[in-house]
Amino acid sequence: MDHRSQSGSGEPAAQATGGTRASGGDEGGGVWSDAQRRAYWRRNLAYLGALLLVWLLVSYGAGIVLVEPLNRFSIGGAPLGFWFAQQGAMYVFVALILIYVVLMSRLDRRFGVRED
Repeated sequence: MDHRSQSGSGEPAAQATGGTRASGGDEGGGVWSDAQRRAYWRRNLAYLGALLLVWLLVSYGAGIVLVEPLNRFSIGGAPLGFWFAQQGAMYVFVALILIYVVLMSRLDRRFGVRED
C-alpha cells in the first residue's frame, strides 16, 4: 500500500499533514497529535538529560573532582581515579548508549513508532 498524500507532492501522508507516523501502541495509531508529539519528545529529552548527567558525573566527578579519594583504591594495579579518567568514563558512555537504545525501544513501542 502506498502511503503518499493525495496532493501528489510525493511526501508520505503523515509528513504532508505535519504529523508523525505511528502504528498503534498505547497512545493510538495514525498521525500523532501535537500533545502526543510533545509527550514523546519530552520523554526523549528527559532520557537524554538523565543519561548525560550520569556521564558528566562519572567523567568529571570520578575522573577529576574525586580523583584523590578514589586513588586510594586500584583496579588492575592502576589507581581508581586514574582508571575512571582513562577507561571508566568510556565504558560508562558505551553502557549509557545501550541503556538509551533500550529506553527508546520501549518508548517507541509505547507510542507505536515503527521503523519501515
